Amino acid sequence: MSYSFRKFKPDTDVLKPFDCGHADLNGFLLETTGDIPNATTYDQQLLAATYVVEDDQTHDILAYFSLLHDKLEREFVNPSNWNRVSRKIPNSKRRSSYPALKIGRLAVNKRHSMHGIGTHIIHFVEAMYLMNKQAGCRFITVDAIPSAVDFYKKCKFFTLKEPDPFPEGADVDELDQTTLMGFDLKSF
Repeated sequence: MSYSFRKFKPDTDVLKPFDCGHADLNGFLLETTGDIPNATTYDQQLLAATYVVEDDQTHDILAYFSLLHDKLEREFVNPSNWNRVSRKIPNSKRRSSYPALKIGRLAVNKRHSMHGIGTHIIHFVEAMYLMNKQAGCRFITVDAIPSAVDFYKKCKFFTLKEPDPFPEGADVDELDQTTLMGFDLKSF
């Protein structure tokens, strides 16, 4: 199967149903209600750029991901993890925050999972940012849902902060239990 990466075009893309197994992620491309965060709103408000992975023959959307600028801040990272990150930066350049690119959402259609598309997306993002170098950016960050933590670890992301514990019996959605993870672009 051959596929291509391209920018999502909210005004012209005709989208077929997309199912990655997570309702909130499924609707991100399709929903256009003003009060629900979606790719169109994020694009119009210049908050994130969404890209799709499209099958070259059928033009089905195999996966999508959104990118936005971020910063890695000392106050939001566990102290031991911050020390590990800071040691990689020369003393004269150490700061309380570092420029980063955030993967806001990443979803692969269930029918195409386990084919390496997610890993290919990660490598695409890493290479895209390093090749373009239009602005300083040292890290890629992601708020990984529990079911995706192992995937990001396989892609060489490291844990920056575990999710805060919720009270026992609380009605908590998987999106509320994210683990802040990072990747050092200097290591790519």
